[in-house]
Amino acid sequence: MTPRPSPVNAAHAATPAWWTYGYVWLVLAGPLLVVVASFITMYIAYTRVDPVVDDNYYQKGLALSSAVQSRDQSAAAHAPASLSTPAVKP
Repeated sequence: MTPRPSPVNAAHAATPAWWTYGYVWLVLAGPLLVVVASFITMYIAYTRVDPVVDDNYYQKGLALSSAVQSRDQSAAAHAPASLSTPAVKP
């Protein structure tokens, strides 16, 4: 006499493997794409190094600041007189 297969084993045998479902790959595609993109970003960050900030950045900033101040003062000195509107009486 041969043993009868149980209903649980029969249902399990009829179910296809998980990798045959398209939705599984659709769900896994998002996280896998993020992991690949992070490795690409890491590669770009390590191979294209930003230039070092100039050692004289503070002195150049002070020179630029004084140039901007003198330009603003010159523009204010040559600006036409401002017109003011009379106060409105209630």
